[in-house]
This record gives sequence, C-alpha cells and structure tokens, in this order.
Amino acid sequence: MGLHRVVQPAGVLPQAAWRLDASREIAPNEVRIRVQRLNLDAASFRQLSEKHGGNGDAVRAEVLEIISARGKMQNPVTGSGGMLIGVVEEAGRRSPLGLKAGERVATLVSLTLTPLVITDGLARWDGRSEQVPCDGWAILFARSIAAALPEDEDPQLSLAVLDVCGAPALTARVVSRYVEDRQRAGDPTPVSVAVIGGAGKSGSLSLAAARRAGAARTVGVVPVAAERDALTAAGLASVVAVADARDPVGLSTAVTTALGTPADVTVVCVDVPGCEHGAVLATADGGTVIFFSMATSFSAAALGAEGLAADVTMLVGNGYVPGHAELALGLLRAEPGVRRLFAARIAAD
Repeated sequence: MGLHRVVQPAGVLPQAAWRLDASREIAPNEVRIRVQRLNLDAASFRQLSEKHGGNGDAVRAEVLEIISARGKMQNPVTGSGGMLIGVVEEAGRRSPLGLKAGERVATLVSLTLTPLVITDGLARWDGRSEQVPCDGWAILFARSIAAALPEDEDPQLSLAVLDVCGAPALTARVVSRYVEDRQRAGDPTPVSVAVIGGAGKSGSLSLAAARRAGAARTVGVVPVAAERDALTAAGLASVVAVADARDPVGLSTAVTTALGTPADVTVVCVDVPGCEHGAVLATADGGTVIFFSMATSFSAAALGAEGLAADVTMLVGNGYVPGHAELALGLLRAEPGVRRLFAARIAAD
C-alpha cells in the first residue's frame, strides 16, 4: 500500500499524506515508471487556471511547486490529482502487477497517492491544458493499478479516456441493476438517466454506458449552446438540455422537462462546486445520484438531501470498478460520438 513511502504525517495511507518519499530506488514489490505525460484532474486544473487568471506560466510553476514539496501531485485546494502514462523502467521481483520493463502503460490510480519526481521542469507544457508532457519518474505500489496502452490508439486519446474510466463502469453497473430489478418485478417503466456535464469526458462515456446498460431515456445536461450542439451531434443522449448545474431549481426543471419525470439515476460529472443540491432535486424518490466530480462537497450533498427530505441513494465514484479500462476503451471504439467529443477536446487543448 506504500506505507513505507509516507514521510508525513506518520501512520496514514499515501493518499492522505502531506508528503511522500519519491526516491528512485524501488522496493521488491514496487514498479518505477518513466513518466511521459500527466493528465491533471479537471477540477484541479480548473482551480489552478482560475486562481492564476489563465496565466500558463504561473500554473506550471505551481504544479512544479506542489510536486516538489509533496513528492506527488495533489492539489491542496481540491485534494485531487490525475493520472499518468509512461514506460516501465524497472519492476521489482515481488511486484504482483505483472508489468515488464519497456511496456507503455497508463496508471489507473490517482496522482494523489503516486510518488512522483519531475526532471524537466515541465518545459514542454504551456500550463493551459490538462495534459502535461513531461519527463521524470513515478512509483507504483503492489496495490496500484496500471493498464497497457493500446497500440492502435493515440496515447493522448487513451490517456484522456482512461483518466475517467471509472465513471462509465459504475454508471453501467448501477443502471444494469435498475433494469434487472424492473424486469424481475414485471415493471415496464423505462429506466431514465441524467448526466450532468454530458459533453465532457466522463459525461459522454457515462451517457454511452447508460444506454448500453439498458437505459431507455437519457438526458445530457450542458451549460452552453456550443456544448448542446456538440452533444446533440454526437447522438449519445435521447435529449440534450442547457442548464446551470449550480442552479438547483433550474437544473431540476431542465431534467424533469426533458425526461417527463425526475431521473432514476443522476450522474454528476461537472468540475465546478455547488452542483449537489440540483442533482438531488433532479433525481426521483428511490433513485441514485452518482458523484464523479472532485469538486463535490459530500457534506453539502448529504445535508442537502436531508434538508430536502429526498429519499435518494448517493454514491461516490471512487474511480475503480473491475474491468473499467476495457469498458471505457470499448466505448471509445464502438461509439463514434464519444470519439468525436474526445478528439475535439484534445484538439482544443
């Protein structure tokens, strides 16, 4: 679990530590990765960019400062990090990950718990995009997760998909259970799903996953007309609605109008705070809200649901579901709309 890498405070797991030991030498059950690219968590990048008024040099300097001070990339404001791709340099003889030197992999664990050193000063990054070309090394523990990058896909595209692969996997699991429960009960009511932030990375994959899992009606909620047009063209949602996710009544009204009823499952994929109450209001009694945004205040979600007397189950998407990488890459290959949205995002970055 990497406990031996915790510098301070003692006795916590690496994710909760303030500082990790990122020294290059590995233990017998560790793996060292030569880092080629980071993918910063969307909420973290937004916070840094807004803090510095879009000044890329200042963003780059702060990311370097965080990594140097903490031995990992963990935004002290959002608490989130991201993930990376690189090449396996060395695998300890007792590592259970099955990785071999020379393999190109994506880490499927957060940078918030990954010992990390940057050696090139991020000289090739302008500080204006979530993807960060770089050189350095990172350490994986025995309980870490990594996936070999597919040879038939652009590494940048694969990294963007794998960064959020937990979202469609959990969405598919939850929606499948709703569908199966209704089929067993002989209930013909179609399962409905709302995805807040439906044109984004995790949102577009979640819409595709929900449909494949049996959701009969889906609504993708976006904040602006340009995203509405892009998501409509992608064909991933039954209907696309424009609403400010921070406006609880406005969001609830948009979802209910689009679906005819509140959603059975609401998936929150936006990277801004203040969307908790709207997601709860948009969800039917007995429904489920899945929070995938690292900008979520879980106390606000819980207390808001209590204050609204909302009988909803709330799930925290932890980024790991068995088979999540394969499912997400499968959706990329099978759904042209998903690929178009991801390609457009990468091109814009």
